[in-house]
Amino acid sequence: MDLVCLDLEGVLIPEIWIAFAEKTGIESLMATTRDIPDYDVLMKQRLDILAEHKLKLADIQSVISTLEPMEGALEFLDSLRARYQLIILSDTFYEFGKPFMAQLNWPTLFCHKLIIDQDGVIKDYQLRQPDPKKKSIQAFHNLNYKVIAAGDSYNDTSMLEEADAGFLFRAPDNVIAEFPQYPTAKTYSELSILIDSASSDLNRSPI
Repeated sequence: MDLVCLDLEGVLIPEIWIAFAEKTGIESLMATTRDIPDYDVLMKQRLDILAEHKLKLADIQSVISTLEPMEGALEFLDSLRARYQLIILSDTFYEFGKPFMAQLNWPTLFCHKLIIDQDGVIKDYQLRQPDPKKKSIQAFHNLNYKVIAAGDSYNDTSMLEEADAGFLFRAPDNVIAEFPQYPTAKTYSELSILIDSASSDLNRSPI
């Protein structure tokens, strides 16, 4: 059975930082990995903004509690789970992602961890490892899995390159233009067709 790896934000759930920026009115928090390819640069910028405005983890979680997965995301995941093994590879944090996992029937989530002080202030973050999405695909390959992956941002492209088949889903024009080698989908139905077609190609018996 093939393994399908999906990004989380922008693919299955709304972009958390964008939702928080809209709630707080802090426009500089709107930036995501769709805009800034270097994740470390992006996160340091976010942490500086949070410190400047004296915002805590609880402030972000209060916004997360009002959000839901994208329309059709749960049905899409349930359909995939019937045909493939599924893992979510995300650059979010467990402190952000857990509420969504409950709404998505608890798929396996690989992501990062925030470092929080006793006052609930986000002081730093801890990556699982550098380029974790790509490294995860490499690990699955070492276990002899064939991997199909989909994402929407710059930080997904090394994962797509490492996978046996990779797709962009609802990606912005700048990402599509820079990575034209990856087929694109705008709906879950289109993405499901791409995944099934890739799986069929990967498992076709040689003549």
